[in-house]
Amino acid sequence: MLNFIYYPVSFILWVWHEVFGFLLGPDNGLAWALSVMFLVFTLRALLYKPFVSQVRSMRKMQEFQPEIAKLRKKYGNDRQKQAEEMQRLQKEHGVNPLGGCLPVLVQVPVFIGLFHVLREFNPILTNGAPRTENYFFGQTDVQSFNNSHLFGAKLGSWVTQGEAVLNAAGTSIASMLIVMIPLMIAAGIFTHITARHSVARQTAAQAENPQTAIMNKLMLYVFPIGVVVGAPFLPLAVLLYWVSNNLWTLGQQYVVYRRIDAEEAAKKEQTTATRQSLAPRPGQKPVRPEPTAEEPKAKRPGAKPVTRKPGAGNAAASSSKAATNGEASPNGAANGAAAGASEPEPKTNGATGDAPRSARSSGGGSTRPPARRPRKRR
Repeated sequence: MLNFIYYPVSFILWVWHEVFGFLLGPDNGLAWALSVMFLVFTLRALLYKPFVSQVRSMRKMQEFQPEIAKLRKKYGNDRQKQAEEMQRLQKEHGVNPLGGCLPVLVQVPVFIGLFHVLREFNPILTNGAPRTENYFFGQTDVQSFNNSHLFGAKLGSWVTQGEAVLNAAGTSIASMLIVMIPLMIAAGIFTHITARHSVARQTAAQAENPQTAIMNKLMLYVFPIGVVVGAPFLPLAVLLYWVSNNLWTLGQQYVVYRRIDAEEAAKKEQTTATRQSLAPRPGQKPVRPEPTAEEPKAKRPGAKPVTRKPGAGNAAASSSKAATNGEASPNGAANGAAAGASEPEPKTNGATGDAPRSARSSGGGSTRPPARRPRKRR
């Protein structure tokens, strides 16, 4: 039923056994152990980019964690609205929550496939007939696996099978425990260190979340203890797979976290340098941009004409006329002086010395009428 998992897993294991079997011998237990370890390394190398995407998604989730808290507070009673707003927020920031689960989801079927392939190396079928193949492995490879051992322990056997079954396979409980106990302890320690490294990257707001606190305790203590307790029920090769997987995860976290931290530090330095270059120096007055003349807006078809105030239009017209009469031509001043010299002096009207209206209008250039004298009553 799960042949689409079993065949790829057995193929990768077969390829690495061909490589290490050529170097160390096909029946060498170390060749089979290295084949299992490099099966893990091949899988994790294929999942490197999804792991980096997972780390970046976690970083972005930490950045807008306050916004998530606001949404939970605002839509605490409306779960549907809260989920919609969360999806919108994640879409705006480019965060995919399923991307963080991809490496784990892919490793689960591989773990199941390896467990099944290792159990199928049993040389005798359930009907008593000898086994002739195991997916990509032929009968020669099946015999090679059953003949190999790692320090006296069979890779396809486990402790809870019992002394009789282990003796029939060519090993014993003591030989299995000698190899299995160090691997059990190493698997538990590496699982705990990997979980501690991940928990240390969390923010204070995430650590205060009750659900996150429960998951942290499970990762730090329950999972490592579960690996140690469940090791006697698993084949030795599966336990070797678990140790190799945790070693790879620990090293990969160190490399990826260090790289991402360096990128973020470089971005912060670049942002700070840009702000400092744009900021004014100490004691220097800030340079304000000069106002630019606004271009006249084009009239839209069918728009009403804009009527201007008469005062502003008359003042502009008078100033332009005065400029053209007096200053536009270079001979304006000379012509004005000559005209004033040729014209006779206006006669005064009585003792007051007021000039007639025509002389005032022509000589002074002013359009203001003279004041009228009050008439004497007789």
